[in-house]
Amino acid sequence: MNANTQTPFANAYSDQTHAVENQSYALENYNAYTTDLALVEAVHREGGSWGHDSLVAFGQECGEPERIALGFQANANKPVYRPHDHYGRRVDQIDFHPAYHELMDVYRRNNIHALPWTNPQPGAHVVRTAKAYLNCQVEAGHGCPGTMVFACVPALKQQPDLAEKWLPLITNEHYDPRNIPAHQKKGITVGMAMTEKQGGTDVRSNTTRAYPVGTGGPGAEYELVGHKYFVSAPMADVFLVLAKTEVGISCFLVPRWRPDGSKNPIQVQQLKDKMGNISNASSETELRGALGWLIGEEGKGIKTILEMVSLTRFDCMLGSASGMRAAMAHITHHCAQRKAFGKHLNQQPLMQNVLADLAIESEAALAFTMRMARALDNAGLDAHEDNFMRMGTAVGKYWICKRGPGHAYEAMECIGGSAVMETSIMPRLYREAPINAIWEGCGNVQALDVLRAMQREPESLQAFLAEVNRAKGADKHFDKFALSLENDFSDLASLEYRARQVVEKMGVAIQASLLIQADNTLVAEAFCASRLHQHGFNMYGTLPKGIDCNAIVERATPEVDWLK
Repeated sequence: MNANTQTPFANAYSDQTHAVENQSYALENYNAYTTDLALVEAVHREGGSWGHDSLVAFGQECGEPERIALGFQANANKPVYRPHDHYGRRVDQIDFHPAYHELMDVYRRNNIHALPWTNPQPGAHVVRTAKAYLNCQVEAGHGCPGTMVFACVPALKQQPDLAEKWLPLITNEHYDPRNIPAHQKKGITVGMAMTEKQGGTDVRSNTTRAYPVGTGGPGAEYELVGHKYFVSAPMADVFLVLAKTEVGISCFLVPRWRPDGSKNPIQVQQLKDKMGNISNASSETELRGALGWLIGEEGKGIKTILEMVSLTRFDCMLGSASGMRAAMAHITHHCAQRKAFGKHLNQQPLMQNVLADLAIESEAALAFTMRMARALDNAGLDAHEDNFMRMGTAVGKYWICKRGPGHAYEAMECIGGSAVMETSIMPRLYREAPINAIWEGCGNVQALDVLRAMQREPESLQAFLAEVNRAKGADKHFDKFALSLENDFSDLASLEYRARQVVEKMGVAIQASLLIQADNTLVAEAFCASRLHQHGFNMYGTLPKGIDCNAIVERATPEVDWLK
C-alpha cells in the first residue's frame, strides 16, 4: 500500500482530530457599562447619575464586535509618515488605517474630548471619565490625541483672545483628519511638544528659541526654532509648545498651517517606534521658524502648560484603571468557560484567589480615579477639592500607573499560553500598561511632585489626609495604617529618599478609604486585609483566609451572550 494512502479506519476519524472543545468564546456582544457594577456604582456615587442613560448606550457600543475589531485593526497597521507629496512639496503627512480614524470619530462624536467644557454641569467630569474609561478598553492609542484636545482647554484659557478664536474648533464634535489649514475645518485636534533630547522631563534645560515677530507679549506672534524630541499627536492641527524667550521658558500655540494657507515649518524627522500605543503617532520634530502665539506671560510657560499636564496626568490614571478593567473583563470571562481538572477555572480556590485579588486592585484604581473626577467637577468652587486634586493627581498618577504592568502580566497568566498570542487582546494590554507610568512624568517625577506640593502648598497634604481619615473607625487594619502614614511625614530629613515608599502608602490609604466609604464591605474588607499589612505587597493570589473570593469574582465578571 502507498504510504500516502489513508486506510478506511484513519479516514473515518480524520475530521475529528481538531474538534474545538473547552475553549472560551470571544468577549463581545455585551454592555461594558452595565456589566461593570463597580463603574455603575461609582458614576452614581460621584455625581454623574444624569449621564447613566448615555453611558448605557455607549457601553453597548463598546461591547459590539464591530467596535472591538477597530482596536485590533488600528494596532495591526502602524501610522506611516510621508514628508513630501507626489510633486516634492513638504506636507508632513501621517497616514493612519481607517479604523483609527473611525475610533477618533467615535471619541469626538461622544464628546469625550470636551464634555466638561461644553456641558459644565455638576458631574460632567465624572460622566466624561466613565465614557473615556469604557472607550479605552476598546483601544487605548487614540486616547492620547483625544486627551490632548481635552486637556489643552484650561491652558489656552490663560490667553482669552486666543481661546475665543480656537476653542470653538477644539471643542467641536466634528472630526476632520485632513492635512489642511485649521480655518478650513469645523473641528480640530491638538498636540503637545515639551521635551527635548538634552532634558526630557527637565524642560528648563530646553534650547528651542522663540523670537518675537513684532513687539512680543501675551497673544503676540513669535517664530520658533529648535528640535523637539517627543511630540505627542504630530498629526494635530495645533500644538502647545514650550520655547525659550529672552525672559525664560514660555508657552506657545503653534498651528500646522499658517493663517495665509502656507505650510508652517514644523517638520517631522521621524515617527517613534514604540513598544505600545502603536495605533497612535509620536514623533521627533524640527521647528524651523514656525509661527506661534504666546499663551500667557513670557517666562511663565511651565506654569501655563501645567494646566494641561495636570489633566493629561489624570487621564494616565484613567487609562491605567481602564486597562485593569479590560484585563479583568477578559480573564473572568475566560475563566467562567474554561475547565481544568473537571471544574471551571473560576470555581477553583487558587484561581479564585488570583482573580479576586486582581479584581480588588482594579476596583480600587477605579474608585480613586472617579473620586478625582468629582474633584475636577468641584475645581474652583471648593478650596478643599482644589487642594485634594493637587495632591491626589500626583499620588494617583504614581500609584495607579505603577500597578498597571504587574496587573496586566498576572492577568495573562490566568489565561495561559493563548494570552501571549497576538490574536488575543492581552499582548496589547501588556504593552500598553507601562506607557501611562512613563508618559507625563514617570514615577520619580510624581513622587517629587508630591514633596513639592507639600512644601509649596501644605494645605494640599492636609486635604489629602483629611480625605483618607474620612474612613477612620470602620476597619482596624485601616486605622492602624492611616496613623502610620501620618507618622511617615514626621522625618522630613529623609523624606526625599523615602518618597516612593511614602507615596505608595498614600495611594493605598486613599484607595482603602474610598472603598470603605463606598459601603461595599465585600471589596473594602478584602482590600484592607490584604493591602494594609507591614511587609509590603505579596504576589497576586495571596489573599488571606476568610475573604469571599467567589462573590468578588462574580461581581467582576461581565454578563455576556455567548451565542450571538
